Amino acid sequence: MRVLFLCNKSPFPPREGGPLAMNANIKSLLKAGHEVKVLALNTNKYKVNPKDIPDSYQKETGIEFVHVDLSIKPVDAFLNLFSKKSFHVERFISEDVKQKLEEVLKQDDYDIVQLEMLYMTPYMDVIRKNSKAKVILRSHNIEHLIWQRVTDTTKNPLKAAYLKHLTGKLKMYELENLNRYDGIACISSKDADFFRNNGCKIPITTVPFGVDIAEYSTGEKNYEFPSLFHIGSMNWMPNEEGIRWFLEEAWPLIHKEFPTIKLYLAGREMPAWLSSLNQDHVEVLGEVEDAQEFIHSKAIMVVPLFSGSGIRIKIIEGMAMGKAIISTSIGAEGIPYTDNKDILIANTPAEFLAAVKKCTSNREVCDELGHNARKLIEKEHSLEAVIESLEKFYHKILEN
Repeated sequence: MRVLFLCNKSPFPPREGGPLAMNANIKSLLKAGHEVKVLALNTNKYKVNPKDIPDSYQKETGIEFVHVDLSIKPVDAFLNLFSKKSFHVERFISEDVKQKLEEVLKQDDYDIVQLEMLYMTPYMDVIRKNSKAKVILRSHNIEHLIWQRVTDTTKNPLKAAYLKHLTGKLKMYELENLNRYDGIACISSKDADFFRNNGCKIPITTVPFGVDIAEYSTGEKNYEFPSLFHIGSMNWMPNEEGIRWFLEEAWPLIHKEFPTIKLYLAGREMPAWLSSLNQDHVEVLGEVEDAQEFIHSKAIMVVPLFSGSGIRIKIIEGMAMGKAIISTSIGAEGIPYTDNKDILIANTPAEFLAAVKKCTSNREVCDELGHNARKLIEKEHSLEAVIESLEKFYHKILEN
């Protein structure tokens, strides 16, 4: 098969959730012997230098980029208040992308065009006009649910009202376009069920996020114990809101009980309030050079998420590396976990404190949680599972 990936950001380098998920699909298809072409938006929010893409990756994927400015323009944001169009989606529409996509489609024939995330949907008309390929939406999240949950946890009433307005239009766009694709490949079964229950009549399936287990070592046992850490892109609002909640609500309890334990915060695009944070035993590191090395050096990963959908890729990676993880129910959505076996679930400050107590009471508890987590990923989220799911779904769509 020949598959064109239309991506809202570059899948390489895979340094955050979306690119990691895209890259897993690309690698799995290449491994199975299919031909892959990548056309990606290169934005100010996730900017890459095409010259930094390895020659081997460029050769395998023929990756090309189109620059799109995603910065929020106050005038456009204000005028959108009086429009029925989704501001979230409108920002991704570019005439340059349309022209480049048309050029790519005319150069070669494709069996499948895979839209990576909802925000590539506006380019459907260009695809239909210039190609007979089947169009698949790769749904990483239910986008409006992320913003709905962010809205629900926003304390500022004016900001909450504005977010509610934007979320309503995003929800309308997401649900109204459900049946325009030839198929939808969700990253979690919960997301697939949501779409089915909200009017999806086209073929829909679950294609989990897959990892190449060989690329994730479980590391040595000389990690800093006890210690807590979080790693994630902080320009994704649910991550920032979750860490703010953790520092304000859960950390004071934990620090009081364990005054010597340290909390390390790593990730891209740290907001100013975090970068300048001066809090006892909290180290804000920003983007780290080697994420795996950082993760291996610490004991307990905390993922305090209260908004979002789909699957948290960093949790999958942490589990693949055999780390003990404490997360909220929302943070662990989409992962077939067993609480207290391969992950610890905590939704309140007291529950986070209890989970930290459990992990720090005995180092063997951390190691056992990590061991069980690794086994779960090997079984449910291997790259082989992705290949099997994708190929089966593609063939089904092509036969219709």
